[in-house]
Amino acid sequence: MSLFGFFSKEKKETLDKGLEKTKDSFFGKLSRAIVGKTTIDEDVLDELEDILVSSDVGVETTVKVIKRIEERVARDKYATTAELNGILREEIAALLTENKSVDIKDSFETEHLPKPYVIMVVGVNGVGKTTTIGKLAHQFHQRGHKVVLGAADTFRAAAVDQLKLWGKRVDVPVIDHGMNTDPSAVAYDALLKGTETGADVIIIDTAGRLHTKVNLMNELAKIKRVMQKIIPDAPHEVLLVLDGSTGQNAVIQAREFTKVTEITALAVTKLDGTAKGGVVIGISDEFKIPVKYIGVGEKMDDLQVFDRSEFVDSLFKKIG
Repeated sequence: MSLFGFFSKEKKETLDKGLEKTKDSFFGKLSRAIVGKTTIDEDVLDELEDILVSSDVGVETTVKVIKRIEERVARDKYATTAELNGILREEIAALLTENKSVDIKDSFETEHLPKPYVIMVVGVNGVGKTTTIGKLAHQFHQRGHKVVLGAADTFRAAAVDQLKLWGKRVDVPVIDHGMNTDPSAVAYDALLKGTETGADVIIIDTAGRLHTKVNLMNELAKIKRVMQKIIPDAPHEVLLVLDGSTGQNAVIQAREFTKVTEITALAVTKLDGTAKGGVVIGISDEFKIPVKYIGVGEKMDDLQVFDRSEFVDSLFKKIG
């Protein structure tokens, strides 16, 4: 059970299972690296550095973690390999605390948010963007909130159709104009519908054609301008969806998207199918943008609010 209350036993078990491949890979390598060694020496730290990088924590973040451990070892002369797991756990938790990935009590409650709360979702094709929107809509809807979706990824017919299917599945309305229509007009109508019907949350899907960055930047800027004709401070959140299983490619995508629009929150998906869960740590550290959601399974509720304490606890669970 989370210290912060909202983590159920079932959610915790799902998180533990979702990070299994990452922790098995990471701690398997770490155990082999320190076998027969008693002190945290230069060789152990070199091995740890390689393991962190290969777990997609990222080079810069890895260097930062290793430097912190080196400083602790120099200060606490008695540091042994038996203590390495605990030291590493503390330093990763500290890193997530210093970044903006703070514990969020429950991001599916809306009482403290503007009404309607407008979320613009961005991300390249194939990262699970539309599925993430569907799961977000489901969880908001399950809590009794009125949700409207806007199918503004009009570049691909499949994107519009997929979002409409999700709308039927989770019982929320989807505003769409079909393929090859003006995305900003879709967003405008979605906000109009949301305000007229008293929606609590409006989620707008957008295209993610990074190979045409200038066009994408212009398109997202236009969508924002048009939405602001209805709700002056929209969007309240720009959520970038990243596929955790792609490791450093997810970092590259985050880097590119932050160049074309202001990103205020991140969702990292597909962590259950990969040993690259360390990418969450690296992304949080590099971009100082809060990781708000993580995907740890296929079920509707397996898109979880990111809780750094629970994440670190699950990652290190096998070694207490």
